[in-house]
Amino acid sequence: MAEKSKILVIGGTGYIGKFIVEASVKAGHPTFALVRESTVSDPVKGKIVENFKNLGVTLLYGDIYDHESLVKAIKQVDVVISAVGNMQIADQTKIIEAIKEAGKVKRFLPSEFGMDVDHVNAVEPAKTAFASKAQIRRAIEAAGIPYTYVPSNYFAGYFLPTLAQPGLTAPPRDKITILGDGNAKAIYNKEEDIGTYTIKAVDDPITLNKTLLIKPPKNTYSFNELVALWEKKIGKTLEKTYVPEEQLLKTIQESPIPINIILSINHSAFVKGDMTNFELDPAKEVEASELYPDVKYTTVEEYLDQFV
Repeated sequence: MAEKSKILVIGGTGYIGKFIVEASVKAGHPTFALVRESTVSDPVKGKIVENFKNLGVTLLYGDIYDHESLVKAIKQVDVVISAVGNMQIADQTKIIEAIKEAGKVKRFLPSEFGMDVDHVNAVEPAKTAFASKAQIRRAIEAAGIPYTYVPSNYFAGYFLPTLAQPGLTAPPRDKITILGDGNAKAIYNKEEDIGTYTIKAVDDPITLNKTLLIKPPKNTYSFNELVALWEKKIGKTLEKTYVPEEQLLKTIQESPIPINIILSINHSAFVKGDMTNFELDPAKEVEASELYPDVKYTTVEEYLDQFV
């Protein structure tokens, strides 16, 4: 058994970051989290940091905007995983610079955790957001840094509790709004499973310099299929309103941030089918549930049971 890589998670207290940190610890990796000193005293994030300490995570104080602290942190590990939020995607060039200076990183996983940005046909403002992720990919490749990209598709926790209905706190039981014709297929993965698959990939030679797409067949549904599944579970037919693409595009243009960003991402997934309308290229891409059949992932059907 080879020794398990030391993993540094940047953005570990963020939405998906905490699941990655927990998965890393669970898999037996020496796990490090880069945190700002101010995070520790934050009422919400401070609790996450406290949990990290209890799990045995090594906290390293620093910031992606403080080059020296970043290089110092990276020098202590083998693998760097970034889970920074959307506002910091472009600033990952600072992580790339620090990795180049640290000089011994075996692999870098940039912040992806959404759609595969090399396979999207998005409209603005999602188009720009996706483009900045793609630019980071190209910068990593140009720097010759070994990498794995992990597009996780939709976070189940964002979409399934309300079936993507704005303003609701539980899945609808009377009426539902569907973007487009409801036939494009999207993918919904539970956050813990995304963490598990991400960590599985870090020491795997098969995923080196490849994209690990999380596309389990049992989590791939068109919106119409998703609604039909929910109707079956609650024994009731919902009243459906379909939003034509032209109307959705108009709403995107007229909506403020961040609603326009969310709607344009949903347009890409639910109308254009950008999560599923391409074949995987085995030279560059692998699928997580096929590669790691031992991972028992939570299916969409199982996930929805908690709301019935």
